[in-house]
Amino acid sequence: MIVENMMKTDVITLQPSATIAEALHLLQKHRIRHIPIVDDQGQVVGIVSDRDVRDASPSIFDKDTNQVQLNHKIESIMSHPVITVHPLDFVEEIAKIFYDEAFACVPVVKNNKLVGIITEKDLLYTLIQLTGTHVQSSHIEVKVPDRPGILPEVAAYFGKRKINIVSVLIYPYDDDQHYKTLVFRVQTMNPLPVIADLINAGFELIWPQENQGIL
Repeated sequence: MIVENMMKTDVITLQPSATIAEALHLLQKHRIRHIPIVDDQGQVVGIVSDRDVRDASPSIFDKDTNQVQLNHKIESIMSHPVITVHPLDFVEEIAKIFYDEAFACVPVVKNNKLVGIITEKDLLYTLIQLTGTHVQSSHIEVKVPDRPGILPEVAAYFGKRKINIVSVLIYPYDDDQHYKTLVFRVQTMNPLPVIADLINAGFELIWPQENQGIL
């Protein structure tokens, strides 16, 4: 999946000359956590978060505090330069940026202009879709040797039972480079017959197992 398929295109923005008070108003009105700061050409020059605005605002517990801080320009507290992504970037690459940089939001830019925004929540929702957990299904994990053709070999057992595969994930098995873990989400509420097929074929199941009280 690419960023273009999951990004929000209706983005609330401000220019650097806007005040902190304006940013606070927009954050509260639209219940958002980030506002990209753009120039007259629509290019991203900074970004502010609700935390940035909160830290720059007077304390609600100090009645004697002057509200002049809210009249400061937003450019005085915005983060810059800003890491951006392209609409055709792959979601998994963006997830790595979020993890490495500890970001909660990234602007999406095309031809040097802001065209969208992607947040942690968007990534989590996409993960739900990619893993198939948004539909009723059964979860099966199989330990397999790391060799060409192993995925269609295992998937064929679901085909023989006419079971639809919702999603497939592949990841390393512990630290053993000779094996992989195949994670299937399949549309059947009774996976026991296909599980028996896999076991009879000599495959080792990671989930479910007899000691887990499911088989």
